[in-house]
Amino acid sequence: MSPNSRGVEILSIGTELLLGNITNTNAQWISEQLSQLGLNHFRQTTVGDNCDRIIKVIQEISKRSNLLITTGGLGPTPDDLTTKAIAKSFNASLFERPHLWEEIKRKLSNSNLQDDSSSLRKQCFFPKNAQIINNPRGTAPGMIWEPITGFTILTFPGVPSEMKTMWEETAYDLVKNKFSDSYSFFSNTLKFAGIGESSVAEKINDLLNLKNPTVAPYANLGEVKLRITARAKNDLEAKKIIKPVKEKLKKDFSKFIFGEDNDTLQSVLIKELTKRNETIVFAESCTGGLLSSSLTSISGSSQVFRGSIVSYTNELKNSLLNISEDKLAKYGAVSEEVCEAMAINVKDQLVGDWAIAISGIAGPSGGSQDKPVGLVYISIAGPNNHITNIKKLFNSTRNRIEIQTLSVNVCLNSLRLILLSNSK
Repeated sequence: MSPNSRGVEILSIGTELLLGNITNTNAQWISEQLSQLGLNHFRQTTVGDNCDRIIKVIQEISKRSNLLITTGGLGPTPDDLTTKAIAKSFNASLFERPHLWEEIKRKLSNSNLQDDSSSLRKQCFFPKNAQIINNPRGTAPGMIWEPITGFTILTFPGVPSEMKTMWEETAYDLVKNKFSDSYSFFSNTLKFAGIGESSVAEKINDLLNLKNPTVAPYANLGEVKLRITARAKNDLEAKKIIKPVKEKLKKDFSKFIFGEDNDTLQSVLIKELTKRNETIVFAESCTGGLLSSSLTSISGSSQVFRGSIVSYTNELKNSLLNISEDKLAKYGAVSEEVCEAMAINVKDQLVGDWAIAISGIAGPSGGSQDKPVGLVYISIAGPNNHITNIKKLFNSTRNRIEIQTLSVNVCLNSLRLILLSNSK
């Protein structure tokens, strides 16, 4: 696509999107594909299942863009209006493609769906000169159609798995060959823990003004990302452009960068513990099993994770973790002393090389002047019973889920740093 082109737009169709019943992941995924192809993507629009509104939006887009990609509104139900509305937008008629009807019947031959030709058959009607995009995972085909010179429309179903397969098998090559100028964008994301977005941005102010590659910070709860993006003829050339910036960041933030791209704190820890042939166990109170769940959500966790004890009450801390009633009465469940004992005892009971214990006040109630909401104690017991104790006081404006999630992140990142300092 030339520098003077009018760009690409995405139109998401479905009242359920406007009502917030589902999240629009399709637009996000298509945006990433367009970015990788180096295409100018200027707008995203969402419209409900209303033919007149769809027609109006499509006519507006045709006056300002070269390519329109739609998702949603393809299918057998009455609110599937996309193809009909697109044709009406340009006063075009729809014609049946008989071979598509035969394909749909074959797809449904082994299903429990009824052969209702009045609804299913409408999926076979397209403008006369439209190219069909086959749908291997569903019944609703898409189309590639140029209703007016210089404006092309691609349609996809709203079901993400169907849309992605159709894009990869048919649409990708067409879009790349017809609309891309052979340059593409390649991104490499560095992930940080234990440092805030503002602190990162302040230290890389000079990098934020780069043109190629560009550097952009993003923040999630407990995590900061720096996406380095280069525009080049191919990925190899783009990686060469990115390399010096990436090396500088790794040098300046060596302790804070825990991984790249699809890495998570969990996956990095699992990989490191597996390499060391070591295991880990947990004792959880305020997180209620979230720490265990976060680790076991990653494939390969069974290689290192032996199990956990979730002891929410003092009674269970006493009976399951052998925390004495005297210690609980003297220091309270939310204390360094009790948390340390939880880590030592769960390590012995569940026989792990490492143990993490956590106890705190996640709120919104239960806090006091001495122990406010957001106070969390973490203890990590390692080989030779080396103990690391951590006290965190999260902002009380954080809600319960945020405090629990941040606590898990601190647990994982603290162990990562310990392992980093004791690399084998």
